[in-house]
Parts: sequence; C-alpha cells; structure tokens
Amino acid sequence: MDRLLEMSTKELNRLEVMQRLSEKRMNQKEAGRILDLSTRQIKRLLRAYRRRGAAGLVSKQRGRRSNNRLAEDVKKRALNLLKTKYKGFGPTLAHEKLVEKEQLKLSDESVRKLMIEEDLWKPRKAKKVETHQLRERRACFGELIQIDGSPHDWFEGRAPACVLLVFIDDATGKLLQLLFVECESFFSYCQAAEGYFRQYGKPVVFYSDRHGIFRVNMPSTGVGEALTQFGRAMQELEIEIICANSPQAKGRVERVIQTLQDRLPKELRLRGIANRVDGNAYLPEFMLDFNQRFAVEARSSVNAHRPLTAKEDLARILTWQETRTLSKNLTLQFQKTVYQIQTDRPSYALRNAQVTVCVNAQEELTILYHGKALTYSIFKQQTKQAEIVSTKQLDHALQEIRLPPKPAPNHPWRKGFATPLSKRRNATPAPPGDISILEIR
Repeated sequence: MDRLLEMSTKELNRLEVMQRLSEKRMNQKEAGRILDLSTRQIKRLLRAYRRRGAAGLVSKQRGRRSNNRLAEDVKKRALNLLKTKYKGFGPTLAHEKLVEKEQLKLSDESVRKLMIEEDLWKPRKAKKVETHQLRERRACFGELIQIDGSPHDWFEGRAPACVLLVFIDDATGKLLQLLFVECESFFSYCQAAEGYFRQYGKPVVFYSDRHGIFRVNMPSTGVGEALTQFGRAMQELEIEIICANSPQAKGRVERVIQTLQDRLPKELRLRGIANRVDGNAYLPEFMLDFNQRFAVEARSSVNAHRPLTAKEDLARILTWQETRTLSKNLTLQFQKTVYQIQTDRPSYALRNAQVTVCVNAQEELTILYHGKALTYSIFKQQTKQAEIVSTKQLDHALQEIRLPPKPAPNHPWRKGFATPLSKRRNATPAPPGDISILEIR
C-alpha cells in the first residue's frame, strides 16, 4: 500500500541525485559536488536509498522532540523572573542575570524568543547604516580619554534625576571614572577628575564636546587667552583638551552612555539603591564588572598616564580662580562682596598688587599673593542681581528657586475684601413701607 511521505526541498534534491546514481547516469564525485557532500556521505545516502527507497532519505529526527529543547521547569522559572524581578530588561542583560544570578542554563537566543512570545520584547528592525569615517583606536592606555555627562532618570523615580559623568579610555574602551552629580558644572567635573587623577595619574588628552565648561563659545574682544576655568586647571596640569566637532566624532563615549542608560538603572533597581550617595558607592563595583565584559586590550603595552608631581596641588588647582587688583585701601570686590585685606606690613607694599581669588566647591574663599594666602575680612556685601545661567544648568537653577507657600484656608486673604458692590449685595432689604436706609450687614 502506498503511503504519503513528507520531504523537504533538500531531501527531494537528494532523491533526484540518488535516482541518477542508481541508474549509472552520474558518478559519486559529481553527486558530491552537486549536493556539497563528501564521497563518504554520498555512499551512506546511496545505501539507505537502495535499502528503503525514498523513505531512507527522510530525516529520522522529523516529528521527534529536540534533544536541546528547553526544559519546561526552566522555561517557567525564567518567564516568572522576566515578568517580576527582571521586568523591563533587554534579552542580553536578562540572559546574563538568569545565568549568573539564578543559575539557569539557557542561551541568550532562547531568552529572546521567550520574551517575544510573551510580548515582553519587540524585535527591532535593523537601522539603516550611516557611513562614517572610522577612526582607529589610540595605541596607548591613557593617551586619549573621552569625557561626557549624561542627564537621565538613573534611579527610575526613586530619587531626583541627576547627571552621570563618564570617563572612558579610547584605546581599551575601559571605564575609568563614573560619578553621579547634581548637574554638569566646573566643580562636578573637577571632583570626577580628581578621583581619576589620584587613581590613574594624568592622561595626555581629554576629548570632550563643546560645552561651555571646556571651551569658550563666545570669546570676548579683549586681549588674553580664551580659557575656561576647567581649561586653565588642565593647562596647569599639562593636559590638553580637544573638543569634538560632532557627537559622532566622540562616538565611543556616546555609545557607552547608551549602554549605561540601559544597564545601570536596572542594576541600581536590583540593589534597592535610591540616592546618589549609595549610587556612587556602588559605581566602582559596576565599573569592574563592565570592564571585564567589554574592555579590550590596547595595541601597545605603554601606559601614557603621568604621575602627579609634588608641586601639583589639586586642592588649589581645581578651584575657581579669578585675578583682582588691590585698591589703595587694600580692598577688592568679588561676586558682589568687598573684602578687606588684613596685614601687619605697611599698606603701600600691597597697593595695586595682583592677587588670585580661589573658591572651592564648598564656597570657601582664599586670596593668594605670590602663592601665599592673605588674611581678609568681609567689608561689605551687596544684594545679588540677575545672574547669567547656561542652557544646560537652567533646570538646576529653577529647582533652587522656591515659590512662596500658599496661604492657609483660614487666612484673611482667602476671605476677600469688602467693596461697595459687595456691601450692596449683602445688604438686608427693608420691610415694606419703610423708607429708612438699608442696613448693611
């Protein structure tokens, strides 16, 4: 009795070749070339065809359960974790956590298929590739450090949105510094840079965007070098700053920020971290794990970092510094405040002297003359006027402005004020026939 066989296109091609082989219309070498198989495999298929006919060419695994099929208990446990503990994770990061933290044995492709089936992940279409000129990585570790800041809701609503400062080595792709700060400012970058310098030393070049912290975007017409405060500090440390002309030019730090925005908030969520202090305490552990996964070896074994010298006092260099000229009365004005210099020497010795006013992140002020601190007192403090705020610091400035509190429900202002019209509306009408004036309540 004839029976119906299910055969794939591949198996039908093999059947045609085997028929021609059995009829001596083709040799085994030609058959192997057509089917892209070795002569040994052709002999095996020919024996199966002569013994069982077309059924011998059908795969014996058809209709059977795969040996590599995911176990139902593993599948169920993985789905429960993906819908609860690892909700919102991408397939790659979810696979890492399921394997490393939950000890589940499954592939990343299995996790992706499970998430697509349960509508936990939508497959994305491949983006159109934009061609940019590739730039080869630098050869030495510490030769070029890309720096940038990323404002983002890093704590997913458990804490106010803040900025993550990122320092990444161009040669290795290694994260060298991460720091949660309130906003991008001179002092926040100095704080991140100080921790980086003390751990690794001084790099050759910082590669940044054209933020006003790194570059004077509106140079004045006056005489002098156009340096920002951060540029002046790096110049004292002999570190060059190069500003990229486009985001693609510093694509390494841009891409790593996208990865951090996906991975870091989920790691903070798993650990229950809900403030910047605890977040900064966890960042060294995160960087160590991140670098083990994604960092590469530099082409050269030379470390381009330079150690800090004894003369490079970071506490002084990483301050806001401005130059002032003392008056005949040994006074100077800085940020709407007049300071009086206190000295035991004759006053004429310091008249018209050039001094440097240094302010640190704690708003502590120091006045230096030839590198030595002068004693001073506050002579007069003026009221603050309108301040110039950059675009990237506008949100931070608005957060500090507090609106006056609303008056209580029983406040007299809520009762309103008596007016002639309101008095007339609240007047008590006179009895009929009474010609007297209406009485006002």
